[in-house]
Amino acid sequence: MGFAALAVGVAFVLGPFAQGSQPNAPLAPITVVLVRHAEKGTDDPRDPSLSDAGKVRAERLAKMLASSGLAHVFTSEFKRTQQTAAPFASAAKLEAQVVPAGKPDELVAKLRALAPGSKALVVGHSNTVPKLAELLGAKLTRLEKGPAGEQFPDAEYGRVVVLTVPLAADAAASVVELSMGD
Repeated sequence: MGFAALAVGVAFVLGPFAQGSQPNAPLAPITVVLVRHAEKGTDDPRDPSLSDAGKVRAERLAKMLASSGLAHVFTSEFKRTQQTAAPFASAAKLEAQVVPAGKPDELVAKLRALAPGSKALVVGHSNTVPKLAELLGAKLTRLEKGPAGEQFPDAEYGRVVVLTVPLAADAAASVVELSMGD
C-alpha cells in the first residue's frame, strides 16, 4: 500500500475522533468544584474572617487543587469565602469573581456561560452550596434542615463537591462528594 493510500486510510479511521469533526457531537461538560468556606473566626458576627484553623484549611485546599486545571474562581461577597479561595487563586494566578450569596441564579448563569470543558472553583456557604448543586442538576447527601432549606451540618467544613455539568440545562449533573479528611 502506498503512503497516500495509508494516509487516506488513517484519516478515514481517525476522522470521527478529530476535534470538531462531528457537528452533532456533545460538547465537553464543565466541571465545578463546590466547597463551603473554611472555619470562621469570631472577630465580626456579620462578616467574620477565617479562624487560624480556617486559614490552615484554605492552604490545604489550595494544595489539593494545585494541579486541578481550575481556571475560574467564584466567591460570595463575604470575607470568609474570599479568604478560603485566596491561597488557591493566588497560586493559580486567578482573580476571584464575586457573586452575591443571595443570587444563586446569577452564579449558575455565569457557570453555564463558561466555555465547554471549563473548570471552576466556587466557595460558598453551608446553605448556598447545596442550592447551587441543585440548580446545576445534582442532589447532595448528608444535609440537614436549616432556616433557609437544606444545608451542610454547621460543624462541617471539609466537604469538597465535584460536579460534572453537561451543557444542556435540562441534563443531570454527576456528583462526587469528597472529604478533606476531617
